[in-house]
Amino acid sequence: MIGNLEYYKVFYYAASYGSITKAAVALSVSQPAVSQAIRQLEESLGAKLFIRASRGIRLTAEGEQLFLSVKKGYEEIEKGERQLRQMLDLESGEIRVGASDMTLRFYLLPFLEKYHEKYPHIKVTVTNAPTPETRQLLKEDQIDFGLITSPFEEQEEQETFPVKEIEDCFVAGRKFIQYKNKMLDLQELEKLPLICLEKNTSTRACMDRFLYQNHVEMHPEFELATSDMIVQFALRNLGVGCVMREFAKEQLESGRLFELRFNKIIPRRHICVLKEKRKPLSKAAEGLFEMLQKDF
Repeated sequence: MIGNLEYYKVFYYAASYGSITKAAVALSVSQPAVSQAIRQLEESLGAKLFIRASRGIRLTAEGEQLFLSVKKGYEEIEKGERQLRQMLDLESGEIRVGASDMTLRFYLLPFLEKYHEKYPHIKVTVTNAPTPETRQLLKEDQIDFGLITSPFEEQEEQETFPVKEIEDCFVAGRKFIQYKNKMLDLQELEKLPLICLEKNTSTRACMDRFLYQNHVEMHPEFELATSDMIVQFALRNLGVGCVMREFAKEQLESGRLFELRFNKIIPRRHICVLKEKRKPLSKAAEGLFEMLQKDF
């Protein structure tokens, strides 16, 4: 094989353009340099590769045969270089993530911080939405992947990966102190003023389902858009709040709120990463996605 692969590059351009002049322009070299490279390649191979035509040059039979292989090889090299640059060049790009308040605050945020420190020029767009809306956003290609909470119905075109276990609980303030340190029956919830998330959330749907299976029906006095607001309402003794435990962790540890205990365990759930099975992620999104998987 010829030692200098640059000769094959020159041969590829000359054959592609059918012109020494055009090949020289494309390669940013002189016409004599192109002619010399072709001559040296022909001498090394012992074959005539081009003949002069009325307009430029054309390949000989031997040149045609060589060009078929060189074309494939050169284009594969160019493809490989582009892919390598995409892998290495994270100086630009965008990640689009869908996440609820809960998954963003108690799971995703530290990873976004770490990723931004590593790749400060990558734009990150987070669309705040509950699980059902996040799944729809993924279908509509408005996000690269999403963070959702279980349980949920599996869909054939999407795949999920659990990344964090979560627990739901009921919390209350001093007005409901008579329930502290007591083992309660779930039916007690029907007598209490409850503060819950709105019905269009997976958290609310999961709790409704669990209580229904235990012959309990919730009739909340307050239905709020965010878990943060549930904690604030509970702190003001407006009712008993249903939240993920981590939302009320600080207030529980300080004693401003306490957790109600029941004779049946509330099932634990998971935060899961959701993505399309057949759609490849961009390099920027893939980096964050792999970071989440590696941590789990």
